[in-house]
Amino acid sequence: MPRTSWLDAETQEPQFAEYVQRLETFTDALADGVIDENEMVGQEDRLIEALKEVESHLDDELHEKVTHLLCELTAYNIMKSLRELQTAAVAGVVGGK
Repeated sequence: MPRTSWLDAETQEPQFAEYVQRLETFTDALADGVIDENEMVGQEDRLIEALKEVESHLDDELHEKVTHLLCELTAYNIMKSLRELQTAAVAGVVGGK
């Protein structure tokens, strides 16, 4: 199975958003526009399972690097989401005048 790159070959932008859109559980959860408690619990369970699976295969040095990567990815996702919300809010204020 060929390796799926984390970055776009041309832009070097992270490609995780595109991969997430292929997750059936994610697209099903978004279908009605509301994320309920059961969907959150299910996602957390899948995350914990994936973390345990990968973590058990990492030596200490690689574990530290992956931990850093996950923290940077989380910070990026939060910042991107907040930026999009801020942009939408400004557009709403400007468009609403």
